Amino acid sequence: MKLVFLGPPGAGKGTIAALAKEYFHIPHISTGELFRSHIKQHTPLGLQVEAILGRGDLVSDDITVEMVRLRLGEADAQAGFILDGFPRTIAQADALKELTALDAVLNFALEEEVIITRLSGRRVCKSTGKIYHLLYNPPKRDGFDDETGELLIQRDDDRPEAIHNRLEVYQRQTYPLIEYYRSRGLLLDIDASGTPEEVFAAMRDALNS
Repeated sequence: MKLVFLGPPGAGKGTIAALAKEYFHIPHISTGELFRSHIKQHTPLGLQVEAILGRGDLVSDDITVEMVRLRLGEADAQAGFILDGFPRTIAQADALKELTALDAVLNFALEEEVIITRLSGRRVCKSTGKIYHLLYNPPKRDGFDDETGELLIQRDDDRPEAIHNRLEVYQRQTYPLIEYYRSRGLLLDIDASGTPEEVFAAMRDALNS
């Protein structure tokens, strides 16, 4: 199963990808992790990306596509994959089309007010990275990590004003991709408002139909 996941911040793509990875026995490939992996391994591409990010610039389509091409060539991706965070542009979508055929593109849709509730309620333990949610997964003691006792923090990009900006950027970047894949008969819209299990079941049903 060769899949691309689209969806706004807070739609739960990472959680659903983890379930799909186990169910389909295929890797979950995110461009962020590819960047970090290449940088950590000091590959030629990684050195380029590190320099680009260090300048505060965006990684070019050419470099991103080459990283994805190399990853899709690895043994564990031969039976399929889940691409998350790629493609982000029409140029990247055209390049992906040259690399491989897709089975489906899943568009995880969620109302803006639900996204804001989900993201603005997140709290993080700085030292361990463990994520809580004030509504869905609160700590045992309000404001403090269960294990370390540290004060939990709210990431800057999880504040309401930052979320609005992230959503505007997402809509601007992703709307053309949604239409690109819809016009090719590959797009499946999935209601992402339910529990992870409900959303995953809806995704499975959509793929089977």
